[in-house]
Amino acid sequence: MYEEYGPKEVLKLEDFPIPCPQHDQLLVQVKAAALNPIDFKFRQRPVVPLDFPFVPGCDMAGIVVGKGDSVSRFDIGDEVYGNIQNFTTDKIKQLGTLAEFIVVEEELVARKPKNVSFEEAASLPVAFQTAIEGFKTAGFKKGQSVFIVGGAGGVGSLVIQLAKQFYGASFVTATTSTTKVEFVKSLGADKVVDYTKTRYEDIKEKYDLVYDTIGNFFFF
Repeated sequence: MYEEYGPKEVLKLEDFPIPCPQHDQLLVQVKAAALNPIDFKFRQRPVVPLDFPFVPGCDMAGIVVGKGDSVSRFDIGDEVYGNIQNFTTDKIKQLGTLAEFIVVEEELVARKPKNVSFEEAASLPVAFQTAIEGFKTAGFKKGQSVFIVGGAGGVGSLVIQLAKQFYGASFVTATTSTTKVEFVKSLGADKVVDYTKTRYEDIKEKYDLVYDTIGNFFFF
């Protein structure tokens, strides 16, 4: 947790009372949690108002150990995962996922698939939401082509798979470094550009969408 904005040195380990779920919330014992760029951006400066002391973390996977009286989709013992922060509101939960127990609205989580580990499930929510938002913002349509900058990253690796398996892209090209070319191919990219060997200016093909997961801007 941290009690002020600043560098990583403001982080410290503390004890909190186990939270009590409200009527529409689950109490989840966290088995795995993940960090994303948004977490260190929250810590560095007031991107959004935070209530201190603040526990970082959006993504988690765990086991339901308690629930509010209006919860209908989950029972005690269910394995769930999700992003506990609702970014469509102006309020960030004070107790994030870098904790042993968290509370979260049932609408923000899903059942963890049996063939996915807690660690794998916890790595997905924010990156997956980010990947989908890009396609929505661009109005991407089935049959269009996409050029993905950063195909081996957390978001980029999901963008490739979504483009091929969900959005019906006609052709998917992704960039990566030499050591990750085969990995990006395995995700379903039709063509992989090794950016250490090929300049973007030398690429002649045209694409309906350039999906840049890297960028040159610090948006927060």
